[in-house]
Amino acid sequence: MTAVLEVDNLNAGYGVVPVLQDVNLTVAAGTITAVLGANGAGKTTLLRTITGLVRPTGGRILFSGADLRAVKVEQLVRRGIAHVPEGRGVVAELTVDENLRLGGLWRKDKADAKKATAEVYELFEPLARRRAHLGHQLSGGERQMLALGRALVARPTLLLLDEPSLGLAPKVTAQIMALLKRLRDDTGLTVLLVEQNVRGALSIADRGVVMSLGRIVMSAGADELLADDGLRHAYLGF
Repeated sequence: MTAVLEVDNLNAGYGVVPVLQDVNLTVAAGTITAVLGANGAGKTTLLRTITGLVRPTGGRILFSGADLRAVKVEQLVRRGIAHVPEGRGVVAELTVDENLRLGGLWRKDKADAKKATAEVYELFEPLARRRAHLGHQLSGGERQMLALGRALVARPTLLLLDEPSLGLAPKVTAQIMALLKRLRDDTGLTVLLVEQNVRGALSIADRGVVMSLGRIVMSAGADELLADDGLRHAYLGF
């Protein structure tokens, strides 16, 4: 399968503190790859380095064959990469509709941006009922829907998601996971998913990678990871 994202011997950190160490990762088009591991394993730093929020100290990051290391953060969305960070990032003082329109402000095709917004309302019915509500008036699940919806308005090729289930009720988490699977199957969206809910992530993922202390210690099909008792006990805690 065609690789959308290739990470080659990536190193990164914060100041003099190294975090990522010789990370290699390939994400195929139209797949969901789950990034798993304990807190402090380097999962969030990996996403932040891919999107330029943390500058790499070594290695390469290729998106559809193009090196991203010199690309400005604000240009990545134009190239087809959307990043939904941990904490959701909804603008509390703006309405649901205004938050969604932020996702398409840069797009020249305003008609398609409007169409994409309408599609988000179809995907997330609770948002359609609350489009005039301010961000701070939404529940945690609705804020996560809004953050994800705003990313989808940009019509990304690659979606990076950091802990989308954090703090959510199990029912809402299941809905988010089911939606990601549906987007992959129906639109061919490629997803790199950082998630502490290991079972939920692997239930929808095609592949999984396990990180520990800034390194990838295992990369395999999702079913294989679920079946590896030793690996689960050692790195994933179940």
